[in-house]
Amino acid sequence: MTISVLVVEDDPVAADAHTLYVSRTPGFRSAGTAHSCAEALRLLDRARSEGVPADLILLDLHLPDGHGLQLLRTLRAGGHTADVIAVTSARDLAMVRSAVSAGVVQYLLKPFGSAALTDRLDRYARYHATLARTGQATGQDEVDQALATLRTPDRTALPKGLSAPTLDTLATVLRTAPDGLTATAAATATGVSRITARRYLEHLVTTGLADREPRYGTVGRPELHYRWRTGRP
Repeated sequence: MTISVLVVEDDPVAADAHTLYVSRTPGFRSAGTAHSCAEALRLLDRARSEGVPADLILLDLHLPDGHGLQLLRTLRAGGHTADVIAVTSARDLAMVRSAVSAGVVQYLLKPFGSAALTDRLDRYARYHATLARTGQATGQDEVDQALATLRTPDRTALPKGLSAPTLDTLATVLRTAPDGLTATAAATATGVSRITARRYLEHLVTTGLADREPRYGTVGRPELHYRWRTGRP
């Protein structure tokens, strides 16, 4: 059974990346991309009317016309049953608690690479397959195993040697630098070494969140310059 996924994300670069990850994961297909709450509602209503409702929504929480959790509540009130994975930069634990209360099955923090999302999708597929079987659970162990499939800590989100807090710090610094940064400037701003800063910046490039280009200084030797990609067409 193929799992149909709707991506709801206002950043066009991130939306394209998430849709690409979905299409490359065996057992999944894209049900479309929405950049707002209103567009998501239209797509989901149309898919249901055509008899092909979405199974899963990758949902950004900060959308231009409303909050993702309010959209989720509206969907539930309207009879939509698609599961939801929150894909967001919101780290407030109160937000996490609200998301769980609203029915979010997983919570994935930005920035992340393809391995992190693929891992979540693979685990969701196993969870979905278990619950799709007819009949009753054989016992508590089977129920626990199905739920544990979603909750197992992810060990593949970042390459070895990189930490999420440092990545978040570097990403924030780069995102708020309108003209971009060199590794040296990023190191100065964050208090890490230039080599460490460059590793994290290269990871952001690899995951599609940043661009890099050589720029020539006064001595004629190029230095790599990094720029955040959010909002680029």
